[in-house]
Amino acid sequence: MLTSGIVGLPMVGKTTIFNLLTQSHTELSNFYTGKVASNVGMAKVPDRRLEKLREMYKPNKYTPAVIKVTDVPGLVSGSSEGKGTGNKFLADVRQVDALIQVIRAFNSSVPHVEGSVDPVRDYNILTTELILADLQVMESRKERLTTGKKKKVENYEAELELTEKCIAVLEEAKPISSLSLTDEERLLIRDFGLLTQKPMLLVVNVDEEQYKSGSYPGKEELEALAEEYNYPLLVVCGQIEMEINDLDGEERALFIEDLGIKEPGINLIARAAYELLGLVSFFTVGEDEVRAWTIKKGVNAKEAAGAIHSDISRGFIRAEVVSYEDFIRAGSEAKAKELGVFRLEGKDYIVSDGDIISFRFNV
Repeated sequence: MLTSGIVGLPMVGKTTIFNLLTQSHTELSNFYTGKVASNVGMAKVPDRRLEKLREMYKPNKYTPAVIKVTDVPGLVSGSSEGKGTGNKFLADVRQVDALIQVIRAFNSSVPHVEGSVDPVRDYNILTTELILADLQVMESRKERLTTGKKKKVENYEAELELTEKCIAVLEEAKPISSLSLTDEERLLIRDFGLLTQKPMLLVVNVDEEQYKSGSYPGKEELEALAEEYNYPLLVVCGQIEMEINDLDGEERALFIEDLGIKEPGINLIARAAYELLGLVSFFTVGEDEVRAWTIKKGVNAKEAAGAIHSDISRGFIRAEVVSYEDFIRAGSEAKAKELGVFRLEGKDYIVSDGDIISFRFNV
């Protein structure tokens, strides 16, 4: 299963975000402990479409999509050289598929590991450490390629050229994700294990006053960086999110309404992480269960059937498909069939996000 890693400096609210996403109760601390253990959990991905289908079918069971989330130990300046939890931090980051960088903007009595609150500085510290770690990897790779072992390397010329290209962009203090790559280079670079190639979501953790005013230190600079490197950026207030999480039913709805928002920010983070991993959902519906199934974007119908069970993929005949939008416009399954919006698709059909599918198979 693909994993999102929550990263950032210590004392920025990473574990708060992790607890809210995974509904865990990992202990929080108001001082830097230097812990080296990562927290791992599963986060449900809220989906209004699935909620609507649940209202329509009133099933015995309701199963949303989930993603795996790792709360990585806090990074400090010098981690690429092994300082603090450096080696453990880098090892854990290498294991995840996408990064959620939590950046502290909130003011509180909780001390900051750098002595002051400066979101842009903190972003630069983490990014610099990732870049330096990648630079070490690429310089070592170049050394191996140029010290008499090139005959053992397939596509030697192409790999050396790509290695030098990566080193050049890293030396400019830019992430590998900012490189424009050919299809061949994308295939080659997948095996390099580079940290700054991973997709990243920026989450700015603000206090209540900043949240209500819509302003926080370094806002314009962070927004510019997010735009330059195509990083999604979300602003949440961890304290408010915890208060929302502690409420139920009508109280929760009223509190959210008073804040002037449509839904908790933690829902936005879960969905953004899902998209960041390149994942989409298709739905199966019925009185027994309404369920979201997770697949990679671009998967065909036969492969998607395997998400449910390998037998369905192996014995695939065809898929009966209707888009969520067409289904809702029809108002019911019977009406959708009457209107002819259901269609039969073969094994090569590329499943779209939100498709409602019933598979026909024989084993």
